[in-house]
Parts: sequence; structure tokens; C-alpha cells
Amino acid sequence: MRNFTPKSLAILCLVLINNLLHAQNKQIEYISIKARHKSPGNQTYFIDPVKGSDQNSGKSKTKPWKTFVHINRLILSPGDGVSVLSSGDFHESMAIVAYGSSSKPVNIRFAPGKYNFFPDGAFKTQLQISNTNDVPYGLKAIALMVDSSEFVNVSGTGALINLRGKMIETYINHSNNIKLNGLSYDYHRPTVSEFTVTQVAANYADVKVNKGDQFAVKDSVLTWIGEGWSYQPDGYWQQYNPTTRELERKEIEQKQLRYVNTGENQLRIYFKQNPGYQKGFTYQNRDVTRDCAGIFIQKSKNVGFDHVRIYFMHGMGVVSQFSQNLSFNHVSVKARTGRTCAAWADILHFSGCSGKIEVANSYLSAANDDAINIHGTFLKITEGLSSTEVKVKFMHDQTYGFDAFSAGDSVGMVNPASLLTYQNNKLLSVQKLNNKEFLLKLSKPLLAEMQTGDVVENITATPQVWIHQDTIEKIPTRGILLTTLRKSVIEHNVFNRTHNSAIWINDDASGWYESGAVKDVTIRNNLFFECGGPVIGTLPETKIAVKKAVHFGIKIINNKAVIKEGLFLSASANSGLRVTGNHVKSMVPVKNFNALMSIKDCFDLPTGGFKGNVLGE
Repeated sequence: MRNFTPKSLAILCLVLINNLLHAQNKQIEYISIKARHKSPGNQTYFIDPVKGSDQNSGKSKTKPWKTFVHINRLILSPGDGVSVLSSGDFHESMAIVAYGSSSKPVNIRFAPGKYNFFPDGAFKTQLQISNTNDVPYGLKAIALMVDSSEFVNVSGTGALINLRGKMIETYINHSNNIKLNGLSYDYHRPTVSEFTVTQVAANYADVKVNKGDQFAVKDSVLTWIGEGWSYQPDGYWQQYNPTTRELERKEIEQKQLRYVNTGENQLRIYFKQNPGYQKGFTYQNRDVTRDCAGIFIQKSKNVGFDHVRIYFMHGMGVVSQFSQNLSFNHVSVKARTGRTCAAWADILHFSGCSGKIEVANSYLSAANDDAINIHGTFLKITEGLSSTEVKVKFMHDQTYGFDAFSAGDSVGMVNPASLLTYQNNKLLSVQKLNNKEFLLKLSKPLLAEMQTGDVVENITATPQVWIHQDTIEKIPTRGILLTTLRKSVIEHNVFNRTHNSAIWINDDASGWYESGAVKDVTIRNNLFFECGGPVIGTLPETKIAVKKAVHFGIKIINNKAVIKEGLFLSASANSGLRVTGNHVKSMVPVKNFNALMSIKDCFDLPTGGFKGNVLGE
């Protein structure tokens, strides 16, 4: 058996010393909004982490503050600004509270350069985040926060927000009319570790570990070392093929492996049987504990991201939760040079949102899960208390704790087996009993068919969706997951070799409980290249024989696809499905276009079948 090598010990010592050097000796205070002092307005405050001093006035370029401490004690007013003059290190969060106006927004500007944000003195709070709740009561550190604010512009062309430990990169909470422009985000030490196979022999593989991914080997066991974290890999890995630019999940059981440190950033992995290592391929590994989000937008509206670059984000990705009117334009999610992973899980995740979601002109790649996921959440009825009162509960261990309903919301009562809504109702009041249960009081008496075990969907919290002019590639799962009853258009996008379906329209009241049915979806003028099959799936997860449709009004028009294998479309429990004008080339010979479709238990189909589609050469 093998002890720490001198190289491993040196790396470990450097990491520990680095953490100690950057640790704060005193706790930074974050005062409540009520305790903050209101700025008079039309004032620019200056910060310089290199040349500034918190003893200065902060009101001129020649007398800037050094830290965000004074800004974090202000309520900024219309016409105010914050100018960060120079890059540098920050051991505290920028915690903005600002009441700008449409004519005089508050402007926060970062000069070009790298800004290191350390979690030791950052603002930390408990947050209940959809689909990512392994550590529900742990404190999450935040780099940039905009809280209870309105009309705030944060800009920084050429500015890189560089995280020096696990943190939420930006948190927008209970705010409206917030715009981010030009910022870039990255991690000094990403929480997804990578190595590339340089040689494969009969009983071992040599690999080169990505520069900057610290590790140690003890007793033939590999330990990844990060800033404030360490992790011994389990069987969950991803494999990236640089030739085809395909990314897929791969199970690599660790018990049969023996690691040896063979030099700088190099390992030899011994095995009795090769678990699948291929020369030239890159393998990604992460701790699968869902403890954070990359960027978190909660209970906010009119939020826009424009020309924002994300080189890496830890956690579920950009999670927008119960927020309204969200725009992502010219957003680039792409691993920095030398790396293959940019997102620890999903890229853009929307839970219980409303208004309009737009994702446009963006490049979404290099994730560990789906590129875009838009859904609501079913809660299960656990008890009927009266004809107008029910107790409901979050059912998935990763999704709970947040306010899933508000008084005045419209809701649907849904049979979980058929996924059919049998009654629409409205909430008179909502009482949160604990982090998983609510008491709902309804405006109309429940129908006699309501049973314990049925589920409730928040119909108010469903958005319109427009996804256009985007490129989605290097995705190990699906390109777009979509379940919303309002109008959705997916057009003029490129889907390149998503490992699973490019577009998946689901509805689920038994697994993740991601609601619900769709009523009006148009998928047109997209290019699908060698995506997993079916390229498009409209498959609600019904548990009984389908007698009525779940999904309505899905139109698949004028798309082009190259299919390596599998189907172009698989559909069930649909009504009014239309498929026309599509041009598909199959690498596997088929008789006709209809052979590339599986249509089961669907209604109101066109007489004579789907016409106007072309099976290309």
C-alpha cells in the first residue's frame, strides 16, 4: 500500500497554507435592511481593493474605500452608483440594497480584471433551492447579492468574478428590474475535477490531471482537493470525446482501481479489467451532493442577463425560482481553455416561474445535466380536512422548503396516474406548516372524486417561453425539458449531439414531481444533429391506460435533423399533434419518414397521417 507521495504532501500543505493566509481574523457584520442608512441619491461611491482605505470618504476616485463594508451599510437611492476601480481580493460579499427608478437606476460597475471572492467573510444564509437540497439547513456563502431592490444595473465588461471556494456567484432576492451586463464568472478551483487519458495498457491507464486540480493519493485511493473541500470519487463520472465533442455519463466503479502518483499532474490507474478508459478522452468527476446553486434568482421579476459569460459554476446552475419575466440574451456557458466542464449540473433551471422566459442568442454547453429545464412542482394531497381545505406535501427530497403557493393563486387538482386535471380552483389562504407541508384553503368545494394521493399544480406559476437562436451542445442528458401550460416557442436553435433527447416534454407526478401538462408548444426551424433518440419526446409519465390526452397543441414544423440512430419523435397521450415540413436524414436506413416516429394513444391526429415531411439522403 502507498502513503502520501512528497508531491501530494506538498500540494496538500500549499492548499492548507493558502486557506490560512486568506482566512479572516474577524467576523464581518451584515446589518439588516432596517438598520441601513439611506444614501441621498445622485452619488457615486468608489472602491479600490488595492489602493483604497475604509477610512476614506469613498466619494471620489482619489479617496476610495477598500472593501464593500460601507456599501453594505447603505440603501442606495435613484442616481447612485458604485464604481469598483481595480481588480483584487474581497473577503466579504457585495450586498446591495438599492431603490433606483426607471429614469435613474442605480449603476454598479466593475472595471476590467479578476475579482477574487473568498467565502470566509461572505454573507451566509440558509436557502431552500429547487432540485438541489441535500444540505437544506447549511449556510450558503454569496459573492454578489441584490436584495429587496429595484432598478439596479450591474455591469462589468472584462470583469471576472472568480470564486475561491463554494459560493453562490450572484443572488437576486425579492427584487425587480435588475440587469446584469458584461460580467464573467469562474472558479479558481472548479468543483468538477478532470483528467485526460494519455495511454491505455492491459492492466493500467496513464492520465494527465488538469492543471490546477489538486489531488492526493494515499493507500492507492485518490482524493480531490479543493478550496475548502475534499472528495474521494465514487462511481459517477462523465466522459468527453474530443473528436465528436460528445459528453456522456459513465459509471466507473472505484473499488477495483488502484491509483499511483507518477509525476507532476500525472496518475497511473491500475485495474484488473479496464472500466472503459479510452486514450485521448477526458473524464470528469464531482461530488454529487447537491449543496448549492451557481446563480440564484428568487421571488424577483424583470431580471435580465446580457452578454454574461460563465466559465464554471458549482451547483444546480442558474436557478430561477418563483420569479417573473426573465431574459437571458447572449449568455455564454463554456469551459475555459484547457477544461471541458462549465456547469456542475443543469445550466438554466426554472422552477415555478411566471410571466415570460426568454433565452436567446446564447451558447449553452459543457454541463453535467440538462441545458434548460422549465417546470413547476406537484405537491401531493396527504389529507382532506374539509370540503375546501387540504393538506399538501413536497414529495422529492431535493425539492422542498420554499413557498410553493400564495393566496390568490389558481391551482389545478390532478390525478397522478392519468395526469388529468379534474378541477380548477383558487387559493383563499396558504398556511405553511413546516418545510414540506402546507394547508390550502380553496375558494370552491372540492369535487367528490378528489382522493388522498392526488396532486396540486400551481397554475399561476407557469410561464410563457421563447427559446430562440441558441446553440446547445456537449450535454450529457437532454437539451431542453419543458412543462408549462402557457404558449411556448422553440425556434431557430442548433442542438448538437445531446446524449439524450434534444427536447423532452414530460409531466411527472411520481418521480421528481415536475409539473405539468402543455397546451401550446411550437418547435420550428431548428437544426438537430445526431442527438439521442427520440430527438423530440412528448411523453407524460402516465401510470394507467390513456383514455384522454394530457398534452395538447404541440406543433413540430420545418425542422432539420440528422439522426445517427433511433427516432425523430416519440409521443403519447397527445391531442392535436402536428408534424409537417420536417427534413430528416437517418444514418440507419428506414422505409419512410413515419418509421422514424412512435405515436401511441394520441388523439385528433391529421386525417391520412403526417404529411409534408421529407426523408433525406
